[in-house]
Amino acid sequence: MLSLQALEKRYADTPVFTGVDLKASQGEFIAILGESGVGKSTLLNCIAGLDQADAGRVVLDGVDVFSLGEEARARWRREKLGFVFQAFHVLPHLSVAQNVGLPLLLLKRPDAARVKHMLAVVGLQGFDERLPRTLSGGQLQRVAIARALVHRPALLLADEPTGNLDPATAERVMTLLLEQARAEGAICLLVTHSQTAAARADRALRLTATGFEAMHP
Repeated sequence: MLSLQALEKRYADTPVFTGVDLKASQGEFIAILGESGVGKSTLLNCIAGLDQADAGRVVLDGVDVFSLGEEARARWRREKLGFVFQAFHVLPHLSVAQNVGLPLLLLKRPDAARVKHMLAVVGLQGFDERLPRTLSGGQLQRVAIARALVHRPALLLADEPTGNLDPATAERVMTLLLEQARAEGAICLLVTHSQTAAARADRALRLTATGFEAMHP
């Protein structure tokens, strides 16, 4: 269970957002939309504990993220979170398999069989030794999805994951992201400008300066 409670973020005296409340359950897929500059990416950073909120709580499976020290918070992120972003953020000097296996390596739980399984489910069998520069944008995003889910995180954060892809590839990647997040039992929060992507969510919420507004059930 994820719970956001009266979350608030300010820069100096300027509020970015206030009163952000949310409850989400295992396997739920929630799309977050909003105007540019409203703080969607900042919200994800607060949920991940990368940015400190000015008020409120982020609680995942009973753990209040802001109550953790810096080292404990970093360990919590490695164990509990998966990230998929618009720019892919794969490491260019690592092979596909090494990129996907990185979260397991950081957790000191290397598992070659799990890496191979994730490459298979994202349709990249046989790509283990390929370097990122040899892949298309859609393939790179599939590597990012496999990496985000390889360690079975409780929460998947996706920030415009199809923003750099053509419409047909974006549709395939969104299907893959949705299916695999549900298969792994992760809560998925998707920040997007795409109404098409948002329509596939269990819930779509619009972020405003004063919290969330429901868009559809």
